[in-house]
Amino acid sequence: MASSTPTSTIPSSNSSTNIKAAPTIPPPVPQRPNVNTKRYSLTGNLISPRGTGSPERVFSATSPLAPQVLSISEKSWVNQKILLIYGQCGDPMQKQIDGSITIYHHQDSFPPTTWPVCDSHFKALVYLQPGPNTIKLDFVSPKHTPHNPHSSWTHINYLPLNNVPPLHLAIILAKDSPGTYDAVPERIQREGNGLETAIRKFRMAAYLWQAFTGEQMNRNNFGRRCFRYDEEWQQGTLTYHDTQTKTLRNEAKIHIIRSEKTVAEIRDLEIAQQYGPAKKKGDLFGIAMEAVKQHFRPEPNQVHYVSCMFLDSHWDPKVKTIRGHAALGGGDGQVKLAIFGSHALQSYPASIEEVVPAFSDCTRTDTKHVANDCSESGSNWEAANIGIGAHLHETGHLFGCGHQENGVMLRDYVRFNRTFTCREPFSTRTNTPGQRLCLMADECTWHRLDCLRFRFHPCFRIAIDPFSEFDDGLQVWSVANNEVVVTSKSGVAFAELFAEGDEFCRSWIEYLNTENSALPQQVTLNESDLRGRLPEKMQKKKLKVEIHGPSGAKHTIEDFSSLVSKNTRLKLPDGRMGFRGSKRGASQMQGSRPEEVVLESAMIFTKLMISIRVYHGMSIDGIEFYYEDGTSQLFGKRGGKPNGSEFTLDTRRGELLLGFYVRAGFWIDGIQIHTSLGNKSEIYGNAAGGNGYMLIPPRGYTLAGVYGSCGPWLDGFGLIITR
Repeated sequence: MASSTPTSTIPSSNSSTNIKAAPTIPPPVPQRPNVNTKRYSLTGNLISPRGTGSPERVFSATSPLAPQVLSISEKSWVNQKILLIYGQCGDPMQKQIDGSITIYHHQDSFPPTTWPVCDSHFKALVYLQPGPNTIKLDFVSPKHTPHNPHSSWTHINYLPLNNVPPLHLAIILAKDSPGTYDAVPERIQREGNGLETAIRKFRMAAYLWQAFTGEQMNRNNFGRRCFRYDEEWQQGTLTYHDTQTKTLRNEAKIHIIRSEKTVAEIRDLEIAQQYGPAKKKGDLFGIAMEAVKQHFRPEPNQVHYVSCMFLDSHWDPKVKTIRGHAALGGGDGQVKLAIFGSHALQSYPASIEEVVPAFSDCTRTDTKHVANDCSESGSNWEAANIGIGAHLHETGHLFGCGHQENGVMLRDYVRFNRTFTCREPFSTRTNTPGQRLCLMADECTWHRLDCLRFRFHPCFRIAIDPFSEFDDGLQVWSVANNEVVVTSKSGVAFAELFAEGDEFCRSWIEYLNTENSALPQQVTLNESDLRGRLPEKMQKKKLKVEIHGPSGAKHTIEDFSSLVSKNTRLKLPDGRMGFRGSKRGASQMQGSRPEEVVLESAMIFTKLMISIRVYHGMSIDGIEFYYEDGTSQLFGKRGGKPNGSEFTLDTRRGELLLGFYVRAGFWIDGIQIHTSLGNKSEIYGNAAGGNGYMLIPPRGYTLAGVYGSCGPWLDGFGLIITR
């Protein structure tokens, strides 16, 4: 066998078969010019790939008509696969032009997509690959050399977040469901109305939710925070090319869940509130919750976030009702759930290429076959708004949002299309020609308060956020001068103010420091300041304050004036003024009676507390405080474990009782003792019962006693503090 000899040159693919020998002395290497030589560059002559397998071409980025991306800065980091961008081609103040831009995705990982340019403005969705992405944008206009595109590039970094809880997407089917949804015959013939098409449309709608929310969070100066989806490697559907080429991609998983109910049973539940009285109002939510829990099987202390669609919803033209549909959101400690029907699904886009056509389709709704939901879905594009937007509204409830005075959590989603298109067609809802140019001020929004909730929600956590599973709740302390002190080791995020009769929050206070994202652990609320923030005609009405911490912690003061009244104060034996803090537990057990103990060690400085005994079983029966002179004070009763559990203080080192960590719900489940030296006991009672609250006096105050109530066991517990 002949041996092969390495050569110093490698033939190119178009080299002749007669390979010349390499010269003994190589030619001098030419000097490289001092310019930017990166393959993807934004200055000078730019080199960028165009089309699979095509050679590199050099383009100029100096054209005044080259697309300018205005919504995101160069080399920004995002955490979502589909990014919404907007920008301009040229200067619309000088001359407004129409045309189209074509987006070439990173390394041709996704087929090019084309988006309209209207009066020099454009909006587009960009598919991102994990890591750095170089995106090329070509603008062409029939009036400006259409065969010579004006090009620009932008660089975006995509970091998927897999360490936060996902939002699961699920389609719920009756046990005998045929797996189809309402559609007009023409649609059925063109694209089908089976489960496979439903999955594609629901998935695309979900990515529109994500793109919209990420952009809204950015506009509210919270970065591009967004919830993530449970994704899996599967047949791609975000571009229609994938269904033809059978390309696999990592995309949102749509869980298919079979209910124990039949189609007839589901459709018999006419509970959509806008269509009249329900036979069993709320049953669809219960059916969905049961099916979801059976599917995901959450363990204790686990929370799943699931947004569901009932595929078997059906428009009944005889009674003009959507059967088997409910728009609801909420949940419990294990599943946060949103449900919606499939009655508008035919109008949804099934891929990125269909987004603009779907939101521009003026085809009138044929109520012989599909619903005109709330009489606001008179055309296909309006039906897409109602279906996609109202389902997002319920998903907002899933994340803890209430109704607001504007935005998605009112009914602003009737303008959802404007986020993704620059022009709006004729509207049957308003009987107007539509919006010629849809700019930022014309678009649907998340309310600022929704964005504040998202900022601290675990599903919106980003890599730089501190991770903490511990949430100590919020404590409210009435003090002097008509003030309330709010404390939380986790921080205080914002407070909502409601005058009596207010349906929506119209005034609020934010405590987020945008420079370092730190939350204050103690804030003071003054009644005159709070009332001054309300409209003048509301300032003398009853004032309710809802205080929010991170991770969903909330404390409601139903009547601020009552809280700062004399009822929360008491005169201590040594003459000082004492203040009762917020109480945990409902104090509503049968036979419950009020209890109060002012600690003698707090009144008599020579009296030394040496230990604390907690009486408990799976709840707290009582607490007894022991002193060096042999005396004791009992709060509650002695019960549960014989002789209880004793925690001894290190009096030689001056250790004092600082406060308590309490597990409480309807009653007091568990309690933990905290001391001035940083020591703490075990959690006596039920360590997993109720919710956790840290009861430690605010700065400038000390523990003077405890108060609450006791029935068969403790069902109320709070601290008395003093200066």
